[in-house]
Amino acid sequence: MPPNTTSSSGQTRGKSGRKKGRRTRLILIVLVLAIIGGVGYGAFWSISTVRASFPQTKGSIELDGLSGPVDVKRDGNGIPQIYAATDEDLFMAQGYVQAQDRFYEMDVRRHMTSGRLSEMFGKDQVDNDEFLRTLGWKRVAEEEYETTLSAETKKYLQAYAKGVNAYLRGKDGEDISLEYAALGFSNDYKPAEWTPVDSVSWLKAMAWDLRANMQDEIDRSLMTSRLGPQQIADLYPQYPYGRNKTIVQEGEYNRTTEEYEQSGSTDASDGHSGLAGGATAPDGLQSQLSGLYDELDDVPTAVGVNGNGIGSNSWVIGGAHTISGKPLLANDPHLSPSLPSVWYQMGLHCKSVSEKCQYDVSGYTFAGLPGVVIGHNQNIAWGMTNSGADVADLYLEKLTGDGYEYDGKVRAFTTREEKIDVAGGASKTIVVRETNNGPLLSDRDDELVKVGKKATVDQEAPDRGDGYGIALRWTALDPGTSMDAVFAMNKATDWNGFRKAAALFDVPSQNLVYADTENNIGYQLPGRIPKRGEGDGSLPSPGWDSKYEWTGYIKQSELPYEYNPERGYIVTANQAVVDKEKYPYTLTTDWGYGTRSQRITDLIESKLKGGGKVSTDDMRQMQLDNSSEIAKLLVPLLLKIDVPDKDVRDGQKLLEGWNYTQDADSAAAAYFNAVWRNILKLAFGNKLPKELRVEGQCLYVEPVDTTGPADEDRRVRECGQRDADSAQPDGGDRWFEVVRSFLDDEDSDWWQAPGNRTDDPATNRDELLGRALEDARWELTAKLGKDMDTWNWGRLHRLYLKNQTMGTDGPGFLQFMLNRGPYNMGGGEAAVSATGWNAAGGYTVVWVPSMRMVVNLDDFDKSKWINLTGASGHAYNTHYIDQTDKWAKGELLDWVSTKRAVDENTEDTLLLKP
Repeated sequence: MPPNTTSSSGQTRGKSGRKKGRRTRLILIVLVLAIIGGVGYGAFWSISTVRASFPQTKGSIELDGLSGPVDVKRDGNGIPQIYAATDEDLFMAQGYVQAQDRFYEMDVRRHMTSGRLSEMFGKDQVDNDEFLRTLGWKRVAEEEYETTLSAETKKYLQAYAKGVNAYLRGKDGEDISLEYAALGFSNDYKPAEWTPVDSVSWLKAMAWDLRANMQDEIDRSLMTSRLGPQQIADLYPQYPYGRNKTIVQEGEYNRTTEEYEQSGSTDASDGHSGLAGGATAPDGLQSQLSGLYDELDDVPTAVGVNGNGIGSNSWVIGGAHTISGKPLLANDPHLSPSLPSVWYQMGLHCKSVSEKCQYDVSGYTFAGLPGVVIGHNQNIAWGMTNSGADVADLYLEKLTGDGYEYDGKVRAFTTREEKIDVAGGASKTIVVRETNNGPLLSDRDDELVKVGKKATVDQEAPDRGDGYGIALRWTALDPGTSMDAVFAMNKATDWNGFRKAAALFDVPSQNLVYADTENNIGYQLPGRIPKRGEGDGSLPSPGWDSKYEWTGYIKQSELPYEYNPERGYIVTANQAVVDKEKYPYTLTTDWGYGTRSQRITDLIESKLKGGGKVSTDDMRQMQLDNSSEIAKLLVPLLLKIDVPDKDVRDGQKLLEGWNYTQDADSAAAAYFNAVWRNILKLAFGNKLPKELRVEGQCLYVEPVDTTGPADEDRRVRECGQRDADSAQPDGGDRWFEVVRSFLDDEDSDWWQAPGNRTDDPATNRDELLGRALEDARWELTAKLGKDMDTWNWGRLHRLYLKNQTMGTDGPGFLQFMLNRGPYNMGGGEAAVSATGWNAAGGYTVVWVPSMRMVVNLDDFDKSKWINLTGASGHAYNTHYIDQTDKWAKGELLDWVSTKRAVDENTEDTLLLKP
């Protein structure tokens, strides 16, 4: 039976501005319907269809299962604040409200995490489902729910699911979202009830997108087909500990360095260990790893860019250095742009905090997940960035018949069958095989099995036999307690409580920054981080040798932390957590290189110089800093190049006097970034193997192990194979460090590039820089026109917001309805305002500050926040993208959380009644 719905009487029509907004929206809908009518869908797509799924936000609704009334108060941006008298009512209401705004998004996510996308979208998703079933996220989530989560957490998950299902009850697809109405054209899909495991599975998807260095592990192996060991080492330089500060400087971990030295525990690594016990990757394995990368890259993103280039900023400043005298905490995670935004803003408030109702928390969460992931309660605030800890390793497996070799003996696979249902087609059953190291990912591609038969390794490896496969060892494939951590963090009241909550946050490993109203600040690295026998996780390891197994996990008490450091602030932006010389364990070999973190540190130090104090708006301004650190390094050299062509000289002059800021209207930023892209292409991109270069870009390249000018008689034609958003060189701060490392070596082989029909070969640094200045001038002439007065960075650097299913693969009219943009953006790669772009593929924005927040611990109602899009997932709803323009301009909304302030800002109130 559908819930009994009663609308309150005497509602006003609202303010004139809101009426104007509705009128404009209806005009847009009518225009869209007119367009659709021209292709035959007008009879179906009525205005009532488009509006049918908009949520009720006023009046009252009766919900079976509530023990008492719940108030849902929404502000002018549709952001809900929920007030309840019990924990169960609070989370049941959260489930109901999130389903009102975002159920289609929730449904797609749970189908992704369980490997059931084919049920919604048909046969095109079968390959993805096979791979996701092989990973087994839902199977692990089910085990987690049954065996490791606390009884309290299960109770909350059940209440949340009850709220979602109360919303679904009695509704057809078109009553839930426009996308379901569109799906009705092609199949008879009907949403199923929500389960607690659906929420837990989402954490696995989050962990997958934040899994650290798996791409680097594959890329290094693929590079061996064209580059020698030293050349690969050139492209993965050591972290610059002497220049870019680590996160932890004054704390570290509970045991002292002396105690670790006395125990002989020193497994920190100085470099990358070899593949399979020291071998380079042969041709067969090249194809195998390339195929695996393709599989990884095709898996739909949950929160990030499939592990490529993901970053975030978060920092906290103690009260001694703020205008208010209490801490300020900022956070802006950098993730793939999506519509709706991956984040959902809300407040969860007990009417009276007590043993039966323990929460008064506000912040950002994910639709489909109870609780708040990032935010504050009335005592503490916290933020997160990806730590980059290496928690996933690939193992090369020696396959023999129905088993695999391990320490000289053959073990039987662990197997299970998975049935994949396909909308509009026949179902398919697959067999998943696992070794002691994890699922055999290479089984998901027939070609990988074939090339595995040709793979060779060093002399110590077992005979080839039936071939080699690739298995995955990953911490998130073991049941954990991260869902417990979310609730524990939401109700923590001090540093000790926060650290106890952090100890439950096993995957993904995140940098956690902390502040409280008692004027304390802190940092904690949580997570289940493995210890390794041999190898450092930087390259695939030999699965047949027990010496390469994981030997355990770093204890929580041994993980780095910092509390009230003397300097008065803590910065995390994906840089190294702690100096490797001062810490006994290898957390990863692939940190971010600290460009953003050091810039933030410099901005803070500049503000504090002479006793200065930091305000909330200062924190916002720091988030918007778009200075290009690589431009500061290269522009002085570029201006010294003697350029004979007048048009190229005109471009070069744009860089004179430029302050290195990448504003959207800057012509200098446009030209420099084009130059940077061409430097990377000439010096590195054209020398990388085809598996790393952009798909379809073909080159005549030199044979293996050569970086200098080509011998024309020896050059061969090779075409790139990788998606443009994930190709190399991507231009991130690793490449900043690569270029910096040999910038003074003007005759390095890397500066050499072959000539073409119009240019002579480059034989040194300045000749290559000159070529890049010229190539960039003609590239921008083609893209932006010959008149440089019309050039600006925003015209190149554009953000497109797309619905992640039908907005990318649906019919054109549906993409028109669901997608928004483009937006001309400032900022750039490895800037604090990190609107990332991949230099190998182009200038389009591929990741963004997915939200921004600044928490004021002196007065929480003076905190600020913004989302990438809006609260609603319904196209043409007022709150679909109502925050985007402000987000693009760097503005923040008021973030109120106390009852008085919430009431003052409430525009719609919905009463949920038992």
